[in-house]
Amino acid sequence: MSYELIHFRDSDEILRNKNMERDVELTLEYLDNVLYDSAIYASLTKQALKEMGWREPTNLNIAQGRRYQYKGYKNRIAIEGNFTVYEMIQNALFRLQVGFDKGNIDIGIIMVNNIRGANTPYGSTVELVEHEIGRFLYPTVSLPVAVALFNLGEPVNI
Repeated sequence: MSYELIHFRDSDEILRNKNMERDVELTLEYLDNVLYDSAIYASLTKQALKEMGWREPTNLNIAQGRRYQYKGYKNRIAIEGNFTVYEMIQNALFRLQVGFDKGNIDIGIIMVNNIRGANTPYGSTVELVEHEIGRFLYPTVSLPVAVALFNLGEPVNI
């Protein structure tokens, strides 16, 4: 397993109560296998989530009348993420928080790449996520959320 799942605000309990722990685990493992050493994250992510039952079109919309969609949605759990730019985690948090505040989701899962530049002053990605979501962004971002940090290897040159 080359991903790590970090829970905030009892997201692990919510997954357990929904009996979705194994489903989420299998989905993240499958994504890890599909995306490792790849350079085309977006289309492969959508395809893998569709194969795992997370891309039912009627459930993906974040807001009625808008084209904004989650990457995946199942059993009131939304999946968001970006594997190329860590800072997109804030966009994912915003989208998930809107769904949570509207009563459309109970928990969010964010997928990001764990690999960071050598010159970053912020320490490990785990430390950064724990600081940002656990302390810095609370109470503005208050939803139960889990962050999946993937080690996707070096992208293959196309």
